[in-house]
Amino acid sequence: MSGCWPGREGWTGSARRGLRQRKSDPIDSLAVARAALEEGVETLPVAALEGPAREIKLLLDHREDLVAERTRAQNRLRWLLHDRWPELELPNGCLDRQLWLERLAGRLARSAQNADVRVMRHQVRRLKALTREVNTIERELLLVRGLQPQLLDLPGVGALTAAKLIAEIAGIERFRSHAKLARMAGIAPVPASSGNRTRVRLDRGGNRQLNAAVHRVAVTQLRCHQPAKDYVARRISEGKTKREALRCLKRHLVRTIHNTMTPRDDNAPTPAPALT
Repeated sequence: MSGCWPGREGWTGSARRGLRQRKSDPIDSLAVARAALEEGVETLPVAALEGPAREIKLLLDHREDLVAERTRAQNRLRWLLHDRWPELELPNGCLDRQLWLERLAGRLARSAQNADVRVMRHQVRRLKALTREVNTIERELLLVRGLQPQLLDLPGVGALTAAKLIAEIAGIERFRSHAKLARMAGIAPVPASSGNRTRVRLDRGGNRQLNAAVHRVAVTQLRCHQPAKDYVARRISEGKTKREALRCLKRHLVRTIHNTMTPRDDNAPTPAPALT
């Protein structure tokens, strides 16, 4: 909701100061309501997910819980394996694969059945089950093809990233422009000019989950999408650092994502082209 309000800090700051209390979520909610009334805003966009979009959000949240649980089990298993067999080296990410889990299960089955081996065998079985559940949910998340198929046509956007964008944006119709979406995602720069010096600073607020999803797309495009490489190189030639150029790419991607997800109107002007 706050992401749809440009200049919201000034509005809510004055309303909050009138309460003579410190900052907190209840105080901020009341400040937003008072600022809305003062500005004559009768209704605010509501973040709501229904139908397939809600299913995507639920499946995505459940998958992230399973992945976090699997990571904890993998860390415990790696420590026990290192404690028993220090010479054993496991490649990064191998414990996500059923083939490696089967190999470990075979090695543990041939070992003396001590307490640590029994614990490791249990963890291997648990990791197998978690990996199957995660893979099943990832296949179910392919339903984004029927909801926003055009998102999957963007370079660097896979099924999981598209699902995250749909779940966190929670209705593209809430954002009348890509600038409002960028502000909600914490991607739009914050003006920080002083005197004759014109500058902006990084916005560390906004929806960090959405910010991370756009960041993954930007990093992927920078690695394997030539138009994105050319765009960043052009920004660097203008005097920006590589980090600043990456932020510019993220801001451009927000415009592309907004135009892609927004239903087309034949009478509307042609949107800005994507980096394709």
